[in-house]
Amino acid sequence: MARTGGLRTFRMTGVAALAALPCFVAACGDLETEADFEALADGGTPAEDAPPVRTVQPGAAGQEGRTLSEEEAAALAPLPHNEADVRFMRGMIHHHAQALEMVGMIAERTESASLRLLGQRIAISQRDEIALMRRWLERRGEAAPAVGAGHAHGLGEDGLMPGMLSRQEMDELAAANGADFERLFLSGMIKHHEGALNMVAELYDGGGGQETEIFRFAADVDADQYIEIQRMRGMLALMLDG
Repeated sequence: MARTGGLRTFRMTGVAALAALPCFVAACGDLETEADFEALADGGTPAEDAPPVRTVQPGAAGQEGRTLSEEEAAALAPLPHNEADVRFMRGMIHHHAQALEMVGMIAERTESASLRLLGQRIAISQRDEIALMRRWLERRGEAAPAVGAGHAHGLGEDGLMPGMLSRQEMDELAAANGADFERLFLSGMIKHHEGALNMVAELYDGGGGQETEIFRFAADVDADQYIEIQRMRGMLALMLDG
């Protein structure tokens, strides 16, 4: 994945693009009667005299799509996951778990309403995503890592995912209070989120992210973390200006 000026451009194979984007199109112009629409809504098929559903492959930027033959459409089997996908999911579970450890410090160290709200948003989204990643691994027969409080310390400095805080940085955060905590938290979480963006880039650069579900998940992580980085940068700028 290339990133320039904050704009994300994913590197995908043509087949992965088909898997990630709906390409089985029933053209509305081909469904000429109300009965046809009702049949489709009920899970059936259009009237017998209606044209068959066409499989359309999206074209590159500025180019028209192409209607595939039945043989070409049948060859578009879902892509399997690979080692890069597994490595990304396992690493992101550890990554998210440290973010939860960080937001868990907020309640006792600051009264900032905006920081508390940010922490709640991060906690909700990343708990849900950890559950999703564990299910993804388990359904594919892959082991999911066990995580818990202080888990990042057990990884060792060389085992930390991009952007994760070191043991010293986590200790400094835990020892801070008030404005010092708020500053350290925001700068640390910005670094943490930027690391997640790098992990998404590494996923695609390493040949992963082609399976439909993981492509969608990685794209969501990239978009959500990017937005939160901008929000936290704004909060930090206001704090420093004040």
